[in-house]
Amino acid sequence: MSSEPVLLFSRSDVADLLDPAATVEAVEAAFRAQGEGTAGPAGVLGTHVEGGRFHVKAAALTRGGGRAFYAAKVNGNFPGNPDRGLPTIQGVLVLADASNGTPLAVMESGELTARRTAAASAVAARHLACADADTAAIIRCGAQARAHLAALLVVRALKAVWVADQDTERARAFATQAAREFGIEVRAAESVRRAARAAPIVVTCTTALAPILHPGDVLPGTFVAAVGADSERKSEIAPALMAGAAVVCDVVEQCARIGDLHHALEAGAMRLEDVRGELGRVVAGRGAGRRSDDEIVIFDSTGTALLDVAAAAVVYERARAAGGGRGTPVPLRD
Repeated sequence: MSSEPVLLFSRSDVADLLDPAATVEAVEAAFRAQGEGTAGPAGVLGTHVEGGRFHVKAAALTRGGGRAFYAAKVNGNFPGNPDRGLPTIQGVLVLADASNGTPLAVMESGELTARRTAAASAVAARHLACADADTAAIIRCGAQARAHLAALLVVRALKAVWVADQDTERARAFATQAAREFGIEVRAAESVRRAARAAPIVVTCTTALAPILHPGDVLPGTFVAAVGADSERKSEIAPALMAGAAVVCDVVEQCARIGDLHHALEAGAMRLEDVRGELGRVVAGRGAGRRSDDEIVIFDSTGTALLDVAAAAVVYERARAAGGGRGTPVPLRD
């Protein structure tokens, strides 16, 4: 008995097939399914090793066309990798048919992770930022910075962007390149505080182990997408700032274990019942989002595997629809 070969997708394959608009659409649909209770639970396993950590995330999701997919992703996250000429995040994702277990594809997961993470921030900004917010600040100019700018432009007509990084030269270089690529004003700020106070939409995508945003660093009405704290050791938002804001999570239980919510709970600054809710319920119209134009809203984004399934399914479906040209067939069994 034979089976269809598994499709192998390189990083460039994923980049070509997973454009920002399609990713935002797929991620928003995944959050809606989560909020409506039609998506299955997502699993996560984290393991620390010297110099970094590995995490495994897995979930099943039924797409709009009715086909059920399952994805399992193994990512290594090593903050010191850029000094070695390697990406901070590397890994692979396996996509399968959730109705019978047939493997469908194996793909590079770093590009997919960056794009689905940025899309989650964009969906959160669409639903939680003030309606007239037209300026963004991006803190840290790594791989996530470009992905976030591209995704934010899908949901907001940004007039200007501020960027900040510990490496000021990297921030300036990114600002110059991004302004040329996206055709909008991009400026490098001399500090995180300067960038954050200049924008009603703030994205923190760092590898920080201590808070980089504190009370007073953001103005009333600001929306913050905090995406860096994807393990219990990492932290971007001070507990006092979390306590004074409306906190919306991607997955409350997961954020309570590894997100900025985890640190706020541990510090006694927040209780679990203080959390406003989950983004999925906001997207589905079943939960409260922003309640006023002057409240600070923080999206604690630790990364749910539902988004991995959604993004990977787009890559696979588009490759199959194109009839070849992207994805290398690899037979697993005779």
